Amino acid sequence: MVKGVRFGDFRDVGAPVTTAKIYDAQGADELIFLDIEASTEGRGTIIDVVSKVADECFMPLTAGGGVRSLADFRRLLLAGADKVSINTAAVETPGLITQAAKQFGAQCVVVSIDARAGAGGRPEVHTHAGRRPAGLDPVEWARKAAALGAGEILITSVDREGTREGYDLELTRRVAEAVDVPVIANGGVGSLQHFVDGFIDGKASAVAAASIFHFTDQSVIKSKTFMKQAGIDVRW
Repeated sequence: MVKGVRFGDFRDVGAPVTTAKIYDAQGADELIFLDIEASTEGRGTIIDVVSKVADECFMPLTAGGGVRSLADFRRLLLAGADKVSINTAAVETPGLITQAAKQFGAQCVVVSIDARAGAGGRPEVHTHAGRRPAGLDPVEWARKAAALGAGEILITSVDREGTREGYDLELTRRVAEAVDVPVIANGGVGSLQHFVDGFIDGKASAVAAASIFHFTDQSVIKSKTFMKQAGIDVRW
């Protein structure tokens, strides 16, 4: 398991199965497991790790990375994933979103959108672990992905990822207001207040984070307590 800054400068942060068990014990609502090099390396997701995590944890598990076909969806779901995240394949083959939604149900299909500043500073969708610009506006792409059958949108600001500067609230809010499916905010959490901001200012349905748990003394338990005290209707 690794954590980087703006999808680069990765450093090891522990064993995925062990860490997943800790998050499960602390009451995390869901775990998002992304094999970040799978698409770039042209291979499938590390199925055995997904299977081990699913065997050890009882929270819902979303898995992704290198998913290119309905067969890949099936393998991950059979390995224990509850949802499958697609990014590069969704951009390159949008019809896969619809096919997967019809085959497995929209609730299984999470379209992950990695957005970073492009020409003129405007956010642009990127694929292959944030390395390739796709020439798509993230808000318009989110709207299209939802129309094609995506059950959830995971929006990650690459420019904020790993910086602990807070979510890109404008981007998150614009995406959340453009679609009728749940939107998960990701990228940039450095304080407990950032979680609250993601809900209130970003209009997200859920908030995801990694660095704050890896590199500070904060935990899922502390995060939920803080959010509940701020009036957020968290699962307790």
